[in-house]
Amino acid sequence: MELKIISVNISKEKGTIKEPVEEITLNHHGVMNDAHAGPWHRQVSLLGKESVDRFSQEAGRQIAHGEFAENMTTEGVELVMTSPLDRFSGEHVELEVTQIGKACHGSACAIFREVGNCVMPKEGIFARVIRQGSVKPGDVLTYKPRVFRFHVVTLSDRASKGVYEDKSGPRIVEILQQHFSDKPRNIEVSHSVIPDDASSLSVLIEKTTYDEVDVIITTGGTGIGPRDVTVETISPMLDKEIPGIMEMIRIKYGQEKPNALLSRGIAGLIGETLIYTLPGSVKAVNEYMAEILKTMEHLIYMRHGLDTH
Repeated sequence: MELKIISVNISKEKGTIKEPVEEITLNHHGVMNDAHAGPWHRQVSLLGKESVDRFSQEAGRQIAHGEFAENMTTEGVELVMTSPLDRFSGEHVELEVTQIGKACHGSACAIFREVGNCVMPKEGIFARVIRQGSVKPGDVLTYKPRVFRFHVVTLSDRASKGVYEDKSGPRIVEILQQHFSDKPRNIEVSHSVIPDDASSLSVLIEKTTYDEVDVIITTGGTGIGPRDVTVETISPMLDKEIPGIMEMIRIKYGQEKPNALLSRGIAGLIGETLIYTLPGSVKAVNEYMAEILKTMEHLIYMRHGLDTH
Protein backbone atom coordinates (compact mmCIF):
# COMPACT_ATOMS: atom_id res chain seq x y z
CA MET A 1 0.00 0.00 0.00
CA GLU A 2 1.33 3.42 -0.95
CA LEU A 3 1.21 6.70 0.96
CA LYS A 4 1.44 9.85 -1.14
CA ILE A 5 2.83 13.02 0.40
CA ILE A 6 0.66 15.97 -0.66
CA SER A 7 2.18 18.63 1.61
CA VAL A 8 5.15 19.07 3.95
CA ASN A 9 4.88 21.66 6.71
CA ILE A 10 6.96 23.23 9.49
CA SER A 11 6.54 25.75 12.30
CA LYS A 12 9.04 27.61 14.43
CA GLU A 13 6.92 27.43 17.60
CA LYS A 14 4.81 24.73 19.22
CA GLY A 15 1.04 25.17 19.32
CA THR A 16 1.00 27.12 16.06
CA ILE A 17 -0.14 26.28 12.55
CA LYS A 18 2.57 24.81 10.36
CA GLU A 19 3.25 26.43 7.00
CA PRO A 20 3.71 24.38 3.80
CA VAL A 21 7.23 24.42 2.37
CA GLU A 22 8.78 23.01 -0.78
CA GLU A 23 10.76 20.32 1.02
CA ILE A 24 11.67 19.10 4.50
CA THR A 25 14.80 17.37 5.67
CA LEU A 26 14.54 14.53 8.16
CA ASN A 27 17.47 13.97 10.50
CA HIS A 28 17.94 11.91 13.67
CA HIS A 29 15.83 14.43 15.64
CA GLY A 30 12.96 14.70 13.17
CA VAL A 31 12.15 17.59 10.82
CA MET A 32 15.01 20.06 10.56
CA ASN A 33 14.02 23.58 11.67
CA ASP A 34 10.68 22.41 13.07
CA ALA A 35 9.63 23.22 16.63
CA HIS A 36 8.70 19.60 17.41
CA ALA A 37 12.04 18.07 16.45
CA GLY A 38 14.00 16.49 19.26
CA PRO A 39 15.42 13.27 20.76
CA TRP A 40 12.01 11.75 21.51
CA HIS A 41 9.48 9.41 19.94
CA ARG A 42 7.15 12.04 18.39
CA GLN A 43 9.64 13.49 15.93
CA VAL A 44 7.38 13.64 12.86
CA SER A 45 3.62 14.12 12.75
CA LEU A 46 1.45 12.84 9.91
CA LEU A 47 -2.22 13.43 9.13
CA GLY A 48 -4.21 11.95 6.27
CA LYS A 49 -6.21 14.01 3.79
CA GLU A 50 -9.00 11.55 4.49
CA SER A 51 -9.18 12.83 8.09
CA VAL A 52 -8.81 16.46 7.08
CA ASP A 53 -11.69 16.22 4.60
CA ARG A 54 -13.99 14.74 7.24
CA PHE A 55 -13.13 17.53 9.65
CA SER A 56 -13.55 20.20 6.96
CA GLN A 57 -17.19 19.22 6.64
CA GLU A 58 -17.64 19.49 10.41
CA ALA A 59 -15.87 22.87 10.55
CA GLY A 60 -17.78 24.23 7.58
CA ARG A 61 -14.69 25.43 5.73
CA GLN A 62 -11.70 24.13 3.84
CA ILE A 63 -8.76 23.25 6.10
CA ALA A 64 -5.34 24.22 4.79
CA HIS A 65 -2.37 21.88 4.87
CA GLY A 66 -0.51 22.24 8.16
CA GLU A 67 -3.40 23.77 10.12
CA PHE A 68 -3.48 20.76 12.42
CA ALA A 69 0.28 21.19 12.98
CA GLU A 70 1.12 18.08 10.96
CA ASN A 71 4.55 17.84 9.34
CA MET A 72 3.20 15.70 6.51
CA THR A 73 -0.25 15.78 4.96
CA THR A 74 -0.76 12.45 3.24
CA GLU A 75 -3.17 10.49 1.08
CA GLY A 76 -3.77 6.82 0.38
CA VAL A 77 -3.55 5.17 3.81
CA GLU A 78 -5.98 5.61 6.72
CA LEU A 79 -3.26 6.53 9.17
CA VAL A 80 -5.44 6.00 12.23
CA MET A 81 -5.59 2.30 11.30
CA THR A 82 -1.82 1.86 11.49
CA SER A 83 -0.03 0.60 14.60
CA PRO A 84 3.19 1.42 16.48
CA LEU A 85 6.28 -0.11 14.84
CA ASP A 86 4.71 -0.07 11.36
CA ARG A 87 6.96 1.65 8.83
CA PHE A 88 6.76 3.98 5.84
CA SER A 89 9.68 3.58 3.45
CA GLY A 90 10.66 5.66 0.45
CA GLU A 91 13.62 6.08 -1.84
CA HIS A 92 15.36 8.47 0.53
CA VAL A 93 13.70 8.10 3.97
CA GLU A 94 12.13 5.62 6.36
CA LEU A 95 9.80 6.37 9.27
CA GLU A 96 8.60 4.13 12.09
CA VAL A 97 5.19 4.75 13.67
CA THR A 98 5.52 5.43 17.39
CA GLN A 99 2.12 6.73 18.51
CA ILE A 100 -1.47 6.92 17.31
CA GLY A 101 -3.15 10.18 18.36
CA LYS A 102 -2.19 12.30 21.35
CA ALA A 103 -3.59 14.30 24.23
CA CYS A 104 -5.53 17.34 23.06
CA HIS A 105 -3.92 20.64 24.07
CA GLY A 106 -7.28 22.43 23.97
CA SER A 107 -6.94 26.22 23.98
CA ALA A 108 -3.19 25.92 23.47
CA CYS A 109 -3.89 24.73 19.91
CA ALA A 110 -4.63 27.31 17.19
CA ILE A 111 -7.24 25.24 15.34
CA PHE A 112 -8.99 24.33 18.60
CA ARG A 113 -9.31 27.99 19.56
CA GLU A 114 -11.08 28.65 16.27
CA VAL A 115 -13.54 25.77 15.95
CA GLY A 116 -13.46 24.11 19.38
CA ASN A 117 -12.21 20.77 18.10
CA CYS A 118 -9.19 19.14 16.49
CA VAL A 119 -8.73 15.94 14.52
CA MET A 120 -5.01 15.45 15.25
CA PRO A 121 -5.48 13.93 18.74
CA LYS A 122 -7.83 11.30 17.30
CA GLU A 123 -6.53 10.48 13.85
CA GLY A 124 -3.02 11.91 13.54
CA ILE A 125 0.00 9.70 14.03
CA PHE A 126 3.60 10.24 15.06
CA ALA A 127 6.79 8.64 13.86
CA ARG A 128 10.52 8.63 14.41
CA VAL A 129 13.17 8.80 11.72
CA ILE A 130 14.87 5.52 10.85
CA ARG A 131 16.58 6.64 7.65
CA GLN A 132 17.45 10.29 7.12
CA GLY A 133 16.75 12.23 3.94
CA SER A 134 14.49 14.77 2.26
CA VAL A 135 10.75 14.63 1.55
CA LYS A 136 8.68 16.80 -0.76
CA PRO A 137 5.09 16.85 -2.07
CA GLY A 138 4.55 14.12 -4.63
CA ASP A 139 6.89 11.65 -2.95
CA VAL A 140 5.47 8.19 -2.33
CA LEU A 141 6.20 6.01 0.70
CA THR A 142 5.42 2.31 0.93
CA TYR A 143 3.43 1.23 3.97
CA LYS A 144 4.96 -1.81 5.69
CA PRO A 145 2.86 -3.11 8.60
CA ARG A 146 4.92 -4.65 11.38
CA VAL A 147 4.23 -8.37 11.86
CA PHE A 148 4.53 -9.71 15.42
CA ARG A 149 6.28 -13.09 15.34
CA PHE A 150 5.60 -15.74 17.99
CA HIS A 151 7.12 -19.15 18.59
CA VAL A 152 5.33 -21.65 20.82
CA VAL A 153 7.37 -24.51 22.29
CA THR A 154 5.80 -27.60 23.82
CA LEU A 155 8.09 -29.60 26.10
CA SER A 156 6.87 -33.18 26.48
CA ASP A 157 8.68 -36.49 26.17
CA ARG A 158 5.48 -38.30 25.22
CA ALA A 159 4.16 -35.68 22.80
CA SER A 160 7.52 -35.47 21.04
CA LYS A 161 7.36 -39.24 20.44
CA GLY A 162 3.79 -39.09 19.17
CA VAL A 163 2.32 -41.20 21.96
CA TYR A 164 0.46 -38.27 23.52
CA GLU A 165 -1.51 -35.52 21.80
CA ASP A 166 -0.11 -32.07 22.43
CA LYS A 167 -3.03 -29.92 23.51
CA SER A 168 -1.47 -27.01 25.40
CA GLY A 169 0.74 -25.82 22.53
CA PRO A 170 -2.08 -25.66 19.96
CA ARG A 171 -4.24 -23.92 22.57
CA ILE A 172 -1.65 -21.14 22.95
CA VAL A 173 -1.58 -20.74 19.16
CA GLU A 174 -5.37 -20.53 19.13
CA ILE A 175 -5.46 -17.93 21.92
CA LEU A 176 -2.92 -15.74 20.13
CA GLN A 177 -4.85 -15.90 16.88
CA GLN A 178 -8.10 -15.06 18.64
CA HIS A 179 -6.52 -12.16 20.55
CA PHE A 180 -5.19 -10.45 17.43
CA SER A 181 -8.11 -11.28 15.13
CA ASP A 182 -9.85 -7.95 15.80
CA LYS A 183 -6.69 -5.82 16.04
CA PRO A 184 -4.92 -3.90 13.25
CA ARG A 185 -1.91 -6.14 13.66
CA ASN A 186 -0.72 -9.13 11.64
CA ILE A 187 0.97 -12.02 13.44
CA GLU A 188 2.93 -15.13 12.55
CA VAL A 189 2.90 -18.09 14.92
CA SER A 190 5.17 -21.12 14.65
CA HIS A 191 5.11 -24.16 16.94
CA SER A 192 7.68 -26.76 17.96
CA VAL A 193 7.33 -29.92 20.04
CA ILE A 194 10.49 -31.16 21.76
CA PRO A 195 11.29 -33.61 24.59
CA ASP A 196 11.94 -32.47 28.15
CA ASP A 197 15.61 -32.04 27.38
CA ALA A 198 17.72 -29.07 28.42
CA SER A 199 20.08 -29.26 25.44
CA SER A 200 17.25 -29.38 22.88
CA LEU A 201 15.51 -26.46 24.58
CA SER A 202 18.59 -24.23 24.83
CA VAL A 203 19.48 -24.80 21.16
CA LEU A 204 15.94 -23.97 20.08
CA ILE A 205 15.82 -20.83 22.23
CA GLU A 206 19.16 -19.62 20.91
CA LYS A 207 18.05 -20.13 17.31
CA THR A 208 14.69 -18.46 17.85
CA THR A 209 16.14 -15.41 19.59
CA TYR A 210 18.80 -15.13 16.86
CA ASP A 211 15.96 -14.98 14.32
CA GLU A 212 14.57 -12.04 16.34
CA VAL A 213 11.20 -13.58 17.08
CA ASP A 214 9.19 -11.14 19.19
CA VAL A 215 7.82 -13.60 21.76
CA ILE A 216 8.56 -17.19 22.79
CA ILE A 217 5.99 -19.04 24.88
CA THR A 218 6.87 -22.45 26.28
CA THR A 219 4.44 -24.90 27.83
CA GLY A 220 5.53 -27.76 30.07
CA GLY A 221 8.43 -28.48 32.36
CA THR A 222 7.71 -25.88 35.06
CA GLY A 223 7.00 -28.33 37.90
CA ILE A 224 9.42 -30.17 40.19
CA GLY A 225 9.51 -33.55 38.47
CA PRO A 226 12.86 -35.10 37.50
CA ARG A 227 12.27 -34.18 33.81
CA ASP A 228 11.02 -30.63 34.47
CA VAL A 229 13.97 -28.63 33.14
CA THR A 230 12.39 -25.59 31.47
CA VAL A 231 13.01 -23.07 34.24
CA GLU A 232 16.56 -24.24 34.98
CA THR A 233 17.42 -24.01 31.29
CA ILE A 234 15.91 -20.65 30.47
CA SER A 235 16.60 -18.73 33.68
CA PRO A 236 20.39 -18.38 33.09
CA MET A 237 19.67 -17.23 29.53
CA LEU A 238 17.60 -14.22 30.63
CA ASP A 239 19.05 -10.75 30.23
CA LYS A 240 16.20 -9.28 32.27
CA GLU A 241 13.58 -11.05 34.35
CA ILE A 242 9.99 -9.77 34.66
CA PRO A 243 8.94 -11.48 37.91
CA GLY A 244 5.69 -9.65 38.61
CA ILE A 245 3.67 -11.36 35.89
CA MET A 246 4.20 -14.91 37.09
CA GLU A 247 4.04 -13.93 40.76
CA MET A 248 0.64 -12.33 40.25
CA ILE A 249 -0.68 -15.34 38.34
CA ARG A 250 0.44 -17.77 41.03
CA ILE A 251 -1.11 -15.68 43.80
CA LYS A 252 -4.35 -15.02 41.90
CA TYR A 253 -5.09 -18.65 41.10
CA GLY A 254 -3.29 -20.14 44.10
CA GLN A 255 -5.75 -18.55 46.53
CA GLU A 256 -8.44 -21.00 45.46
CA LYS A 257 -6.26 -23.78 44.02
CA PRO A 258 -3.06 -24.16 46.08
CA ASN A 259 -1.52 -26.43 43.43
CA ALA A 260 -1.20 -23.36 41.20
CA LEU A 261 1.47 -22.10 43.60
CA LEU A 262 3.71 -25.03 42.66
CA SER A 263 4.44 -23.82 39.14
CA ARG A 264 7.89 -22.25 38.81
CA GLY A 265 7.15 -20.41 35.57
CA ILE A 266 9.24 -17.32 34.75
CA ALA A 267 9.08 -14.44 32.28
CA GLY A 268 11.76 -12.18 30.93
CA LEU A 269 13.83 -10.89 28.05
CA ILE A 270 16.52 -12.69 26.08
CA GLY A 271 18.15 -10.20 23.76
CA GLU A 272 15.23 -8.61 21.91
CA THR A 273 12.82 -11.49 22.56
CA LEU A 274 10.23 -11.79 25.31
CA ILE A 275 9.84 -15.26 26.79
CA TYR A 276 7.19 -16.80 29.02
CA THR A 277 7.27 -20.32 30.49
CA LEU A 278 3.85 -21.82 31.16
CA PRO A 279 2.73 -25.09 32.76
CA GLY A 280 1.75 -27.96 30.51
CA SER A 281 -2.02 -28.18 31.02
CA VAL A 282 -4.66 -26.54 28.86
CA LYS A 283 -6.38 -25.17 31.94
CA ALA A 284 -3.20 -23.49 33.13
CA VAL A 285 -2.52 -22.16 29.63
CA ASN A 286 -5.96 -20.51 29.58
CA GLU A 287 -5.32 -18.87 32.95
CA TYR A 288 -1.78 -17.73 32.21
CA MET A 289 -2.50 -16.37 28.73
CA ALA A 290 -5.48 -14.38 30.00
CA GLU A 291 -3.08 -12.43 32.25
CA ILE A 292 -0.04 -12.35 29.97
CA LEU A 293 -1.95 -10.80 27.08
CA LYS A 294 -2.93 -7.80 29.22
CA THR A 295 0.64 -6.45 29.15
CA MET A 296 2.43 -8.30 26.35
CA GLU A 297 1.98 -5.70 23.60
CA HIS A 298 3.03 -2.94 25.96
CA LEU A 299 6.19 -4.88 26.78
CA ILE A 300 6.97 -5.30 23.08
CA TYR A 301 6.66 -1.54 22.60
CA MET A 302 8.79 -0.86 25.69
CA ARG A 303 11.48 -3.11 24.26
CA HIS A 304 11.56 -0.78 21.24
CA GLY A 305 11.73 2.35 23.36
CA LEU A 306 8.06 3.33 23.06
CA ASP A 307 5.92 4.44 25.99
CA THR A 308 2.32 3.60 25.05
CA HIS A 309 0.69 4.36 28.41
